[in-house]
Amino acid sequence: MSVADSTTADLGLAEKKLGELAINNSNDNKGEKGTDDDDDEEEDGGEGEAGEKTQKKKRKNKKKNKKKKKTGLGAAGQTSPPSIPVSQLFPNNSYSEGQICEYVDDNKYRTTSEEMRAKDWLNEQQLVDLRRAAEVHREVRQYARANIRPGMDLTTIAEMIENGTRALVEERGFESGVGFPTGLSLNHCAAHYTPNAGDFVEIKEDDVLKVDFGVHVNGHIIDSAFTMSWNDRYKPLLDAVKEATNTGVREAGIDVRLGDIGAAIQEVMESYEIELDGKVLPVKPIRNLCGHNIGPYLIHSGKSVPIVANRDQTKMEEGELFAIETFGTTGSGYVQEEGVCSHYAKTSDGQPRLPSAKKLLHSITKNFGTLPFCRRYLDRLGETHYYYGLRHLVDQGIVTAYPPLVDVKGSYTAQSEHTFILRPTVKEVLSRGDDY
Repeated sequence: MSVADSTTADLGLAEKKLGELAINNSNDNKGEKGTDDDDDEEEDGGEGEAGEKTQKKKRKNKKKNKKKKKTGLGAAGQTSPPSIPVSQLFPNNSYSEGQICEYVDDNKYRTTSEEMRAKDWLNEQQLVDLRRAAEVHREVRQYARANIRPGMDLTTIAEMIENGTRALVEERGFESGVGFPTGLSLNHCAAHYTPNAGDFVEIKEDDVLKVDFGVHVNGHIIDSAFTMSWNDRYKPLLDAVKEATNTGVREAGIDVRLGDIGAAIQEVMESYEIELDGKVLPVKPIRNLCGHNIGPYLIHSGKSVPIVANRDQTKMEEGELFAIETFGTTGSGYVQEEGVCSHYAKTSDGQPRLPSAKKLLHSITKNFGTLPFCRRYLDRLGETHYYYGLRHLVDQGIVTAYPPLVDVKGSYTAQSEHTFILRPTVKEVLSRGDDY
């Protein structure tokens, strides 16, 4: 069968499936309506005390039923700290959709197009995986945001987030797990900082903390980040990145040019200013950091979404998964690598010469593949005395090191990030939650 014939057959099957689903849903809705009508019907309970008791009992049962139906997100039944896998809270893959945004202008037809709906159905399993990962992210971050506070050390915070993720996603190697090391970057450090073993840096009342973590299911990664502070004076900085990211998400769509999204983000970011120590400072976008598209087991898979205006005419395309990621700063607006490295990823299939490096590479390939990892993850696997071998892999270009990215000392940086997918019919902001 030719490629064209295969595609036509797949679409035809999908359309048939959609028709069957419509009939089934119609029947299901009838059944549900009948149940609701039964609940709402008031039978004659008779007069007097017996009748009154019957009516009270019915009202009580009705109240219980309504309460039972209003479950919302899986977090409603989650423990604290989170420990129940989301698959148990959402049986039969009934994970919540993200924020649904209908297409506009030239793409408006997609929302009701039968052809686009058929194509959407073909990606059903990917959506299930992404929604499961997104639900894990929401529930873990809900707990983290409520419990991270000054006086806690970064290692404790990282382990809290990662252990919660592993439990809720039911970590199974390449089937499900942590998407990348938890970023915990303070103040002028904008990104790529996670504690190594023995790092017990504590958060202070005047710190600004970026929390960036990922969850994957079958290599489909949800990448989302937020910023925390405990001093109200930083609120304009946090508001700037949040609004800038929401602007980027809103402007994104099929056939939208990446440079245009960057221009919209920059305009919003630069409309903010912040007063620190009696000085009014502009909030600047960090121009050499950007968002990105995401591929299976690849956190950065080729396209970059700028957060400043540029001439990039590359377009977003149907089916692509993107993370809109914005960074604001009170500093220079440009970051550089500085400090002890913790983040790494395998980026090549070369063969190292050193025996110790070969052994380490085997462990990295077996446990992470192309997913990013950190030195704490190697410690967790029981790897020891690996630093020389790791450095050799970096020198050979087999593994890439991602050192911390910092602006000028004394400045403050903030980050906000969401993951969305450009479905054939709608844009779905997968990582959206009640918090951000």
